[in-house]
Amino acid sequence: MARNHNRTFVIIGLGTVGSTVASDLVRYGNHVMGIDINEKSVAALSDTLSEAVIADGRDEEALREAGVDKFDVALIAIGEDLEANILCTMNVKMLGVKTVWVKAINKTHHRILTKLEPDRVILPEQEIGQHIAQKLHNPAVRDYLSLGNGTHVINFQTPDSLNGQTVDSLDLEKTYDLRCLGLSRGSDFVSCESGAVTIAEGDRLLILGRRENLRKFSDGV
Repeated sequence: MARNHNRTFVIIGLGTVGSTVASDLVRYGNHVMGIDINEKSVAALSDTLSEAVIADGRDEEALREAGVDKFDVALIAIGEDLEANILCTMNVKMLGVKTVWVKAINKTHHRILTKLEPDRVILPEQEIGQHIAQKLHNPAVRDYLSLGNGTHVINFQTPDSLNGQTVDSLDLEKTYDLRCLGLSRGSDFVSCESGAVTIAEGDRLLILGRRENLRKFSDGV
């Protein structure tokens, strides 16, 4: 198996989530193998992915024959079959894949999968719902990223009321316990280390902090 990149990825379960992740990873230039028990799902991505294999994730030997143990990262994205999802997670970890992410179906499933100690358990619908709620609540928050432990980075569209003010004048650290990482100005990134940067129309601030403090700031300007 030729490897042209630092890490290789195997996606097991080629439903909506799995196929989207697999296709995007290929688009970013990665070597990606997709696995699904459904022949049609595999055939649909055979021309897109680096490798596409029909196999049952519940079968450890089938995964070994497919070469799963030689990949650096695995995402188990099996959908509604709870048993298959859990067994596949166990198999992938037994095969020694270094990094394992798993898609959970619901919160109960999330708790079960956590006991297997994958690197991350994701609830795609919940995460998307939180994303949408944040954007609906405050359209100025163009995007945000959770860093874990309640810490987030938001991409904040500055309102006209902040035009001409310096980053220092926002008093982010003392008032909100937040940190400005920089700002996006068109296609450029401007560092805010000195704090003397003047905010211009169309700028977007990248701000780091806890969710509740970010909300207080975004609601208050």
